[in-house]
Amino acid sequence: MANKLIRGSLIIFIGNIIFRVGGYVYRFLMAILLGPVAYGNLGITLPFQGIFQTLSAGGLPPAIAKYVAEYEAVGEHDMARQTIYTALQIMIFLGLFFGVLMIFVVAPYLAYNFLHKPITLVPLQIVGLITPFSVIVGAFRGAFQGVYKMEYIVYTRAVEQLGMILFATAFVLIGLSTVGALWGTVLGYSLSVVAAVYIFKVHMPKYIPKPSEGFVFTMKDRMKLATTLVKFSIPVIITAVAEMLIYNICTIVMGKFLTLADIGFFAAADPISRLPLIISVSIATTILPASSEAFKVKDIDSLQKYVSEAYKYSLLFVVPMCVGLALFATPTLQVLYFKNPAYVAGASALAILSIGMTFYSIFTISTSVIQGIGNPRIPMYILIGGAIVTGVLNWYMVPFLGIAGGALATTVACFLMMVPCIYFVFELTKTKAPKKSVAKIFAASMIMGIFALIIPKTTLWLFPGIVACMIVYFFALIMVKFFEKDDIESLREFSSKFGPLSKIVNKMLNFVERMQSR
Repeated sequence: MANKLIRGSLIIFIGNIIFRVGGYVYRFLMAILLGPVAYGNLGITLPFQGIFQTLSAGGLPPAIAKYVAEYEAVGEHDMARQTIYTALQIMIFLGLFFGVLMIFVVAPYLAYNFLHKPITLVPLQIVGLITPFSVIVGAFRGAFQGVYKMEYIVYTRAVEQLGMILFATAFVLIGLSTVGALWGTVLGYSLSVVAAVYIFKVHMPKYIPKPSEGFVFTMKDRMKLATTLVKFSIPVIITAVAEMLIYNICTIVMGKFLTLADIGFFAAADPISRLPLIISVSIATTILPASSEAFKVKDIDSLQKYVSEAYKYSLLFVVPMCVGLALFATPTLQVLYFKNPAYVAGASALAILSIGMTFYSIFTISTSVIQGIGNPRIPMYILIGGAIVTGVLNWYMVPFLGIAGGALATTVACFLMMVPCIYFVFELTKTKAPKKSVAKIFAASMIMGIFALIIPKTTLWLFPGIVACMIVYFFALIMVKFFEKDDIESLREFSSKFGPLSKIVNKMLNFVERMQSR
């Protein structure tokens, strides 16, 4: 039971590292090659790219993961396969519709009437070309998630990132500027579609067999299934759009009030602040089908264990990462953007956003659990409220506080969303909150944070400081006796798959046991 969650989360964790690192490499190269103004032009398109990709997906990838997992749990392979095909047909239509809408209607309005920056027109129109490819690959990833083949998601993401980086860099180098960067994105997604189709055709039949003899699926059945998927997906898509607004409404408002250079500074800091989400998104992606399956077969004990472990293991890594990013914001930007020192202007935004990502990490896991047990409307309402709060705060803060105001508004909204979502998770699943474990994590992180305050915030001390903080955090966890017997045994069992490294891991676990027994 726990191994399924740990294995899936680990694979998605690797995929998210590829995705985040690849995304950072892409943004880093574009920031260096384009400069703050042109990079700001690229940055203003990214929110609309995410929103239109989400609208085009129609909220169906989580629906695919949920219903494929449920049908496979009870052996209905034909319905699992039909779920994928029906959802894919819907998503292709939506991708084409929203792509055309973006090119001919939305992009001209945004460039000339809202942003009042005509230079953004063509980049925004290219966003319309990205959406059809992104929704197709999203459908297949939902299928992979539903049968717990998270490695297939990793493969398609790797292809997407590699293609995007290579093509975007080449196009920018030959003088296509922001437009070239976005054409690289188009080609990256198109290559990931090819990879996803290949994997589905060649490898997925092992997990979702071909239709059995005599299986008949009429148009009436297809419409009924489509209705079921859409009913589930409507609150999911509203949730997803609201989530995109939480992430990006600050950038949209900045486009209204600030210069492209300011947006470039914020765009340089924003992806770095989201690095801790690698952990929480990895766990959240796995826990959605896992909680759905446990809820479907009424395995309440497994469901409660999934929930408790998801929060515990997520916060174990997320909290110290967020604290570290907040404290070392300036030297982090100095090192990462050493070719252009001007990007250090985004340090205040990075420090504030890093704290907000702690709240958002908890919210992300909570949302997946609630969706998995069939209550997608709850996070939808919470996110809508959060998006409204973020928009209002940004509208008033950005003109006076600049990019720091946008970061602060986002952080406040993340906290306000986290609190009710946690309440509903524990209320609906009847799970006891891992209060002791969470308290110990925050205590160890506080000890690490106090230690970090005495380290000089310079580029020379950045890497030694990070290593020292990791060591202090590890010993602080031992000091507060965080590691329980079950944790140590699970890690020892899991480490047996690491080959020669298993001996080192076992020695560390033996050391932890000796230290905590004193």
